[in-house]
Amino acid sequence: MEETQIIDLYFARDEQAIRETQAQYGRQMYATAYRILNNHEDSEECVNDAYAGLWNAIPPTRPGSLLAFACKITRNLSLKRFQYLTRKKRLAAVTTSFDELEAVLPDERFMPGATDDDVGKLISQFLRNQKEEVRYIFIRKYFFFDPIKEIAKNCSITESKVKNLLFHARKELKEYLRKEGVAI
Repeated sequence: MEETQIIDLYFARDEQAIRETQAQYGRQMYATAYRILNNHEDSEECVNDAYAGLWNAIPPTRPGSLLAFACKITRNLSLKRFQYLTRKKRLAAVTTSFDELEAVLPDERFMPGATDDDVGKLISQFLRNQKEEVRYIFIRKYFFFDPIKEIAKNCSITESKVKNLLFHARKELKEYLRKEGVAI
């Protein structure tokens, strides 16, 4: 079934929309949750909660990409669950990704006027100006928390090249944010 047809089912409040979403995007949603939580039961729970989130968000929202919208909801729910489950202990893949970006993103102490939405829009603009490969790798690493090894395999490049591209992308992002007036 086409993505637009599935969205139309949500607008019609037809429960078939959830079954179609699960059939088309359930694996990607689960993978997104699992990379954050590293636990099957918690991942399944977050994906199920994401279906409820989709049901409640559509309508009124009409997403441009149902997959991206579904994964964003799954990711946000998984991160909340992760925070709840691991107040002190941390999952290495997620905290490594956050640590890598920490030196690039503004801190509330230094940039009290910058909202997360403002910075998010700047990051989106920055990524739109990058080569497709860099954009893909950046999103897979810092949004989906894919491991370097998996990204390298999917892109048919070495792990070293992935690390190098991410290093340069973070460096360029930092400079871009600085030019846009975001103090780091």
